[in-house]
Amino acid sequence: MSIYAKTKGTELEKTIAQLAAGEAAGGGLYYALARIARGYGLDDVAETFIEIGNQETNHSGFYATLNGKYPNDKEAFWKLVAGLSKAEFKGDTNLNDLARKLSNMGIPEAAEEVRLFAEQEKRHGEATRAILEKYAPNLLEAKETGKKYVCPVCGFEYEGDLNSEPADWKCPICGVPKNSFKTQE
Repeated sequence: MSIYAKTKGTELEKTIAQLAAGEAAGGGLYYALARIARGYGLDDVAETFIEIGNQETNHSGFYATLNGKYPNDKEAFWKLVAGLSKAEFKGDTNLNDLARKLSNMGIPEAAEEVRLFAEQEKRHGEATRAILEKYAPNLLEAKETGKKYVCPVCGFEYEGDLNSEPADWKCPICGVPKNSFKTQE
């Protein structure tokens, strides 16, 4: 039995949404603590924090699924994957720009790590594109037909009528509200 959207529209929806957000933030917190611990030479502590961070992120995904935060119908699912793929490739470009700025600020160690992140984003884009080529090649070949909205933070692209989404709709990648999206035609 699927747990998808079982708490959507119930008295638990708000609690589950808060848990999803808290666990996602907790994942980032534990990864930050791991970096700090490594700085103190506490590699064993860092590894424990990374494991906890991975679990926190998994918990967030569970709660998001329970509330039906992301689309479950096949067409919307693949459109989300296509949007993520484009955003991952844009992340490569955006993060390389950030790395240059960090380098110019005299923070070369941060710049180098952000360059690594940029390369990882590019690989994420390649991986998601390969998935699309295998399972939804029509989305790669399709011409864009409607209005396109682009998230100003992460580059996620929404094609169609963004106004048809609920007022509290947010970017599925970074959480920016829909009224922050920029129109492209």
